[in-house]
Order: sequence, then C-alpha cells, then structure tokens
Amino acid sequence: MSIDWAALKAAIEVAQRIVLTSHVRPDCDALGSELGMAALLRQMGKEVTIVNDSETPTHLEFIDPAKEIKQLGKDISREEILNGFDAFMVVDTSAWIQLGEMADVMKEFRGVKLVLDHHVSQDDLGGEMFKDPKCEATGRLVYEAAKAWEMTITKETATVLFTAIATDTGWFRFPSVSGSTYRAIGDLIDAGAVPSDVYGNLFENERLQRVNLRGRILASAKIILDGRLAYSMATQKDFEETGATPSDTEDAINKTMAVTGVEAAILFVELPNGDGVKASFRSRSALDVAKLAQQFGGGGHVAAAGALVKKPLGEVVSMLLEATERAMDQYAS
Repeated sequence: MSIDWAALKAAIEVAQRIVLTSHVRPDCDALGSELGMAALLRQMGKEVTIVNDSETPTHLEFIDPAKEIKQLGKDISREEILNGFDAFMVVDTSAWIQLGEMADVMKEFRGVKLVLDHHVSQDDLGGEMFKDPKCEATGRLVYEAAKAWEMTITKETATVLFTAIATDTGWFRFPSVSGSTYRAIGDLIDAGAVPSDVYGNLFENERLQRVNLRGRILASAKIILDGRLAYSMATQKDFEETGATPSDTEDAINKTMAVTGVEAAILFVELPNGDGVKASFRSRSALDVAKLAQQFGGGGHVAAAGALVKKPLGEVVSMLLEATERAMDQYAS
C-alpha cells in the first residue's frame, strides 16, 4: 500500500470528535468503510459520528444493524456538525459532486479535513488526501490501517470490511483482485466474517420491487456499435410502477456485461424530483471509463465509474452514448 499510515494516524490524533461521511447513494464499500473506520477511531479513544447525505438503501440496512449511520437534515443538522466536531473525514470518494449536501458542510468546516479513498479521479476537497488508486476497495484500506496501527478487528468490523471488499471486487471476479486480496479476506474470515451470511444478505434477500425493476432494466437493454456497447435505463415510470427506488439499480449494469461481445456498458437511472440522471459505466476493454465519466463531472476507476448529469434523460442518453462511441472508436477491439 502506498499510504503513509503513520501520517494519517498523526492527523487523527490531534482531533477528539470526528464526523465520517461518504458518497451519495452509498454502496457497501462506502458503508463498510465508514463503519470499519469508526470502529478503529473509537479504539483510539475518539468520539465518532457517521453522517451521509443519503439514507442507507433499504437492501443494505443489514450492514448497520445498530442504525449508527445518520442522515444529514433528518438525524443531524449542518450546524451540529460545524459546531460539534473538530475533524471531518471522507471515505470512498474524492469528488465534491459525490458528497451531495455534505459537500457544503465540508467547505464550511474549519477543523481537520481528511480523505481516504481508492478512486483514480479526484477534486481538491481542501483536506489531507490519503489515497491508493491501485487498491481494490476502500474497505481494504481500512483493513490495512487496522493492521498498520495494530488494532483489534472484531467480528463486527471484519464483517463490514469483508462486505466492502467483496462487493467492490464483484465478489472477487474483477481484475483488481490479487493474492493479497485473498490474504486480507482470509484474515477477516478468521476474525469472524461469515461469507455465506454476507452473500445471503446481499443476494438472497431481495425485495420483489427490486426484482421487478431488475427485470425491466434487462428487458430494455440494447447493444450498439457492432455489439460492443450495451446500454439500458431505469425511468421514473419504472420506479413508480414497480415501487422500487434508485438504489435498487445497484449491480444491474453488470448483467448487461454478460452479453457475448460486449466490451462496455452504461446504465442510465432517472432520479426523482428532477435531480438528473445517474450514469454508471463499466468496461472490460481498453476504454477508460473513469476518463469518460470525468467529462460529465463524475469519476471512478478505469473499469467502473459513474457520473451525475442534471439534464433530461433523453438528452443525457444521446450525449453519453455519443461520447462513449467516440472513445471506443479510438482503440481497436
């Protein structure tokens, strides 16, 4: 790992009350990293509160049985954060747009600001950056912090970190996985994580609304560019008629990547209240989707990235498909 863990620990030690946050519409890596880091900070004697812009998705609530994670504006106000904490730590993102309203809170915050992340793209968040883009998950970074600081990994911490790493590696099938990934996972299992329980919570505990939405997304899938590019979408009508939510689209894009000959895929999700369109990109080719997403204010990894575009769905689809086709035309398949 390329992170200076001693420097991060030194930066943390000057603070006593720390607020942790992550990106909007948090996934398991965001939630698991927050919960795992909170546990480590408490071992250091710190008071920790986790606050996100978005509520925890219903299908991921199992990761936080104590309901420790708060939502800004619902469970805690921006004034309470600005006046009640002396350190502000972001995990699993380095982009302003990904923080939602927590971005404004961070900009106003006058204490220590820290960022722990593994994404390639980044903004200047005005804090000290601790980053390793070669790492497969931010949850893995939290695990490495625990090892470097010689801290105890409890069963609860092992479980959330296992969940973070397992999901951000596509259950260990993505190219980011290495031998060291499995060695870290082995440690977490020895510490109490139970893979079958995590898998059951993630993939064998589906709401019917989520299943129905997944069916619509797959039914609307199309392939273009001689079968090299797949795309699909989830519209407001889909959400209204199935009773599903935008968080129920998680991982649906990976199903489109299973089509023979597909080298890249995009999933367009029309958000409620005119909040724009969330675009998720995947690639298993020379296409760098992080660079593609950056053109639209997003970011991520070479093979997986996302962007939020505040324009109508039809306009976003045309604009992003055109940009993706241009990028794919620049390399030979």
